[in-house]
Amino acid sequence: MHMASLQIRDIPAELYEALTERARRNRRSLAQQAVTDLSRIDELEARKRRDLAVERLRGIPSRRIKLDPVRIVRADRQR
Repeated sequence: MHMASLQIRDIPAELYEALTERARRNRRSLAQQAVTDLSRIDELEARKRRDLAVERLRGIPSRRIKLDPVRIVRADRQR
């Protein structure tokens, strides 16, 4: 798996301090904490849930009733 990199400049001091404190409390590097925090963004969580749901749905066999339009029209005409 390819891992992209990101460099962030001009971070407000209070944001940097908060990130530093969370990293220290969780015994992580700043980069590890930033990745952890970013992975908790709602859109990413929603995408993960959606991907899991699609994966589950793909594993369910199709239960569609196979309808033949020609047979349906013929049956309707015979009524």
